[in-house]
Amino acid sequence: MSTLPDSNLPRAQTRVAPREGPGRAAEQGGSSQPQESSGLPELRAAGGPLAGVRVLDLSAYIAGPYACALLADQGAEVIKVEPPDGDNLRKYPSTIPDESRAFLGVNRSKLGVVLDLKQQQDLHRLHALVRTADVLVHNFRPSVPDRIGIGYEQLSALNPRLIYCVITGYGESGPLREKAGYDQVLQTMTGMCAMQGKAERPPEILYGSVVDYYAASLLSGAVSSALYEREKSGIGQYVGVSLLRAALAMQSARLVWTEQEPREVWRDMRSGGVTGIHPTRDGYLYISANTPHFWRALCIKTGLSELLDDPRYDTVRKRAQHQDEIVPKLHAALAQSSALEWESLFGEEVPCAAARRVEDMFEFAQVQAEGMIGVFEHPVVGSYRGFTRAIKFTRTPGPPGFAAPVLDQHGDLIREFADRQSE
Repeated sequence: MSTLPDSNLPRAQTRVAPREGPGRAAEQGGSSQPQESSGLPELRAAGGPLAGVRVLDLSAYIAGPYACALLADQGAEVIKVEPPDGDNLRKYPSTIPDESRAFLGVNRSKLGVVLDLKQQQDLHRLHALVRTADVLVHNFRPSVPDRIGIGYEQLSALNPRLIYCVITGYGESGPLREKAGYDQVLQTMTGMCAMQGKAERPPEILYGSVVDYYAASLLSGAVSSALYEREKSGIGQYVGVSLLRAALAMQSARLVWTEQEPREVWRDMRSGGVTGIHPTRDGYLYISANTPHFWRALCIKTGLSELLDDPRYDTVRKRAQHQDEIVPKLHAALAQSSALEWESLFGEEVPCAAARRVEDMFEFAQVQAEGMIGVFEHPVVGSYRGFTRAIKFTRTPGPPGFAAPVLDQHGDLIREFADRQSE
């Protein structure tokens, strides 16, 4: 793989987030010291399992970009290629001045370049980059790539080893192939929203772009599989993931219809009543008590031992049927203490968790212990905390991450490199 020179690349920093808070030095040795990366050769030298793999990320929004961030976590060199007005995610509402929180979160550890593919010079530059790349990812509708000169056949002719990855809304065929896909649209269409809340209430959205992130995970894994296969065959291939496929894959446990049953059956896997989120004296608590062991511990810990001997409640199905009798008693008991106190009291005997906000994860002890939050240095935002990596490798941990690029941050360097490849 042809390498980009690193002498002009900005030095990016990331470090384990100090427990004391943003901007304060940790007291324990070197855990808070910056680990600097001056460019691509250093990233490869860091020994990630995908070191030496070059990825061209032409995608926008969440699914494609986060798939590429996952590859960058593992040592791949990811070049984010944006149009002149940037990834639309940059324009999403954010309390961070001059930058999008969502963009920062899903585009870590990438180099950034602007290429206007409507201009022949920039299209030729992209083609030059393709000749040096291992993977290309985009999320254009199926009819667009051929029209603008980046279709699978066009690019694989330039580089037969290219892994050409596409995230679509609904797939490459069928009546919805040209329809744009959006996370919450697919949630609603595929029945995910109808399964939330209670039967008598309207469908509810699962906030947090769960379909996008699952599609990203599917694509990231697919890239590794395609790279592995390429080692045997010597050639690349087309890899397709759709939000529709991801939304259905997430519901595989429900999406089973036998010949012996009608289509409309109860597919909800929730055990009802006892298992769920409950109010306490202060805050809310999730409790799971499906097994006899957990049910017994819950009754004893909450002072509801009399429920143990009632034959109406001796199976999880019976408890679901009689939840209107059980839940008021459980709520009365839980009202005696706070959610955090119950979490501590139940310990390992009753699966539970106090309902927290995502902000609480910045200082959460287990998150700190696993090094999941790091401090990133950004040329516009300055220092910020963010998620570091989704997968832990012991022998090949991969490079320290760095902040998402500002628009065209590394453009001069990458365009110069592409121009040299075309000579």
